[in-house]
Amino acid sequence: MMAPFSEIVVALLLLASGAVVLAAALGLWRLPDFFARMHAPALASTLAAWIVALASIVHFSVRAGELSLHVWLIIIILSITAPVTTASGSIISQSSGLAPGPEHALVW
Repeated sequence: MMAPFSEIVVALLLLASGAVVLAAALGLWRLPDFFARMHAPALASTLAAWIVALASIVHFSVRAGELSLHVWLIIIILSITAPVTTASGSIISQSSGLAPGPEHALVW
């Protein structure tokens, strides 16, 4: 059984992760062009994943009674692949003719 303090810490970390994702969604909605819109969710989703990983480490460490770091493998792979996919998306969109700048702003 988990201690109430650790449950509160895990809950607060998960709420913080949700707030970061909400900020990313607002950035996606408010930023003017495709390239700016790619930037906000890529950074925020990585930060949110780190926060969820920290919550998982706290949860499993308290539950097992020892430090449990098996979640780090997932977050390290995610931290390596997220910037690569964002850069790949940017390169592919530029090669298909989409240029960065306010004249190519996406309009709702």
